Order: sequence, then C-alpha cells, then structure tokens
Amino acid sequence: MKLNKGILFVLVGSGCFGFTPIFAKLGFSYGYSLAQITILQMIISTVFLWSITLIKRSSFKGINKKNVPQIMMIGCFAGLTSIFYYGAMQYLPASLAIILLFQFVWIGFILEWIFNKIKPAPVTIFAIMLILIGVFFASNIINGEIQGLPFKGFLFGILSAFTYAGFIFSSGKVAVKVDPWTRTSLMSTGSMMLILILFMNDISTVLPLEANLLTAAAGVSLFGAVLPPLFFAVGAPLVSGGIANILSSVELPVAILSASLILSEVVTPLQWFGTAIILAAIVLNELGRSLFKVRKHING
Repeated sequence: MKLNKGILFVLVGSGCFGFTPIFAKLGFSYGYSLAQITILQMIISTVFLWSITLIKRSSFKGINKKNVPQIMMIGCFAGLTSIFYYGAMQYLPASLAIILLFQFVWIGFILEWIFNKIKPAPVTIFAIMLILIGVFFASNIINGEIQGLPFKGFLFGILSAFTYAGFIFSSGKVAVKVDPWTRTSLMSTGSMMLILILFMNDISTVLPLEANLLTAAAGVSLFGAVLPPLFFAVGAPLVSGGIANILSSVELPVAILSASLILSEVVTPLQWFGTAIILAAIVLNELGRSLFKVRKHING
C-alpha cells in the first residue's frame, strides 16, 4: 500500500512539472518579459515554501554556517534552469523546449563520470544513444520543422539541460540529511537571490502588480516549485531511487501533451515516437542498472 502511494505521489509531482510551459507561454502571450515572470515566480515560491516549512515546524538540525551557502548555491542551478528553460520557450515550441531540457539525463551520466569517476555501464551508453535517436525524431528534424527557429532558443534549451543536470548532481551531495523542507526553502532562497541580482534592473517593472502577470507567475511557481517538492517529499521515500527516476520521466509526455491540447501546438506521430524512445531509454537504463547491481550483489 505504501509503495502504491509512493508511486502515485511521485507521478503527480512529476506530472506537475509538465504544466509549467502552459503558464510560461501564457505570460509571454500577455507581453510580459522573462525577467518579470521569473522574478515574481521565485518570490512566490520562496515565500510559500518558507511558510510551509515554518508552519510544519520543520527541523533545522544539521544546518550550519558552512552548508547554508552550499545549499543556496545549489538553488542557483535551479534559478538558472528556470531562466534558460523559460527563455527557450520564448523562441521555441514548448514541446521542443522540454525535449531539450530532458537532455539532462545523459548530461548527468557524464557529470558522474567526470566528477565521481563512475564510468557509464554498457546499458547506460546504449540508453544515451537511444536518447539521442529519440531527440532526432522528437525534434521533427526530418520534416524540417526546426528550420528558421532562432538559434538562441536551442542554446537556452541545452543550457537548461546542463544547469538542471548540475542541480540534480549537486543536490545529492550537500546536506542530504537536512530536513527536505528546510533544505528546499534554502535552495529557493538562493535561487531567488540569484534571479534578483541578474534581473536587478527589471525588479521595478513587476510593480504595480497586474492580475495577468500574477496568474502566469503563480502558475509557474505552483506547478514548478511548490507542488513537485511537496509530492516528492511524501512519495520519494516510499519508492526506490531507480523507480523514482523512471516515474519522474512522466514530465516529458505530460508537457508535450499539454502543449498539444492546451497550447494547440502541432505534435506529429513522429515526435511522439521520438518521445517514446527517450522514455524507453530512461526505463531501460534504470532497470538495467538495478539488475546489474543485483547480479553483482549475488555474485559478490
């Protein structure tokens, strides 16, 4: 029963991420800038997360002068991911922006190889090849749909993948025993501070606060920074890490489906085929690595 609940919560949390492009695109359609949306998103997220942390009376055990700056620095990766990801959506279809973001999967393997000296297993190398093949189809290169799209959009998309991979990699290394709500709130604070520094000249443009801007920023904040940590905090401890990674990939089809149904973006069968290959590669890698560990344990 606990396992079923864990799977449900992780699925819902991952699915929430898939709705963020809707509100980002909505904000851009209203004429608001990347700076305005991101500034307000980070302020809302930080205030909300700290409110939950304090109301829950979350533990501050393990917090010290050394790891607080480190935790906030990790949050900076999340802030940069928001800038690059939403920046990519200014120039590209949301379905393509999310595919570029999902390159964090194979980038994460490379980071593990470089910094942890963990050489990718054969199944991982095969999964990376499958992911790249999936990207080829999902990006609709064959039909020439990406021709004429600004290079800046692709650059932002790939940068979002690198910063998101950096966020995932570093978040598993620093203060992992600190209460997840306290840790997430500190990360959000670091992210907000970075955004306010980078967009210092744009802070005044957020005021007077308009209803349309508040709607877009609140939607991005709710589905991108508030609900996912909430569901992950409850569900992730109830499932294995490998299963959690597999379930997290549901963000990809949800984002593409929402882009198709709500944003009226055209998603071809070939793009869905490419998306399916990417998802299959993620599942194959996680299951393959788990099987390898089991065999190694038995033989050991």
